Amino acid sequence: MISFFVSDLHGKTDKYLKLFNLIKEEQPKLVFLGGDLLPHSYLHSDFIKEFLVDNLRQLKLVMQNEYPRIFLILGNDDAKAEEKEIIKYSSKGIWEYVNLRSVDLTKFKIYGYCYTPPSPFLLKDWEKYDVSRFVDPGCISPEDGKRTVEISDDEKKYSTIKKDLEILFGKNNINNDIILFHGPPYKTKLDRSALDGKMIDHTPLDIHVGSVSIRKLIEIKQPKLTLHGHIHESARLTGSWKDQIGNTLCLSAAHDGNELALIKFDFNNLTNTQRILI
Repeated sequence: MISFFVSDLHGKTDKYLKLFNLIKEEQPKLVFLGGDLLPHSYLHSDFIKEFLVDNLRQLKLVMQNEYPRIFLILGNDDAKAEEKEIIKYSSKGIWEYVNLRSVDLTKFKIYGYCYTPPSPFLLKDWEKYDVSRFVDPGCISPEDGKRTVEISDDEKKYSTIKKDLEILFGKNNINNDIILFHGPPYKTKLDRSALDGKMIDHTPLDIHVGSVSIRKLIEIKQPKLTLHGHIHESARLTGSWKDQIGNTLCLSAAHDGNELALIKFDFNNLTNTQRILI
């Protein structure tokens, strides 16, 4: 079952058009979009409707029954105010929005999770404390910053990625499943940032900026495959777009170049997984 995975396209229409053309040519069965999908800044319902939806409707018309199932989540650079539009077109069969839910594909399930730990960026719609109310030096807490959808002070203060993942996965056996994350697991080849030698108030910054909770989940639950984005420079700095945590293969489609970075994989034979720059 050939599948495509991309992430962090940030509204770049040239990258999307490359993706749409490749979907038409190669006819993957599944396509995963890993967040940070919209242009920089906050509100882009016109981009969703007039670019993404119009192009995908045209693709669906051309491909007919070969149109893939498209699974997507949003990322920390996407406004939560746009989630209603995303959900609306999910109900119309354009894509399937999988944040905080699962989809059963008979032989395996697909799970989705948008949230990332606190960052230096102002938009906090899709950021939460990770394990506790700790914030790395130089980062802004989820209780500060800006939001396009307001939530309660208690949720800002006490909600964590750890609690979310406990609720989402519970006691489920997920060792044959796929999880679509936006953020990468902590201290891997996928969360390496360009913070070498940088300090805040004489405190050196951690060059690994992924989620401890996501890593712990993978270590304990051992899903077959996890998909990640968020840290654009990680593959360039580590020389790798994939990592292994126990039996789990972890892949990143984040990229800091002008090309479309596309991960192509066969769920039944992950040893042949490829990263293609187009």
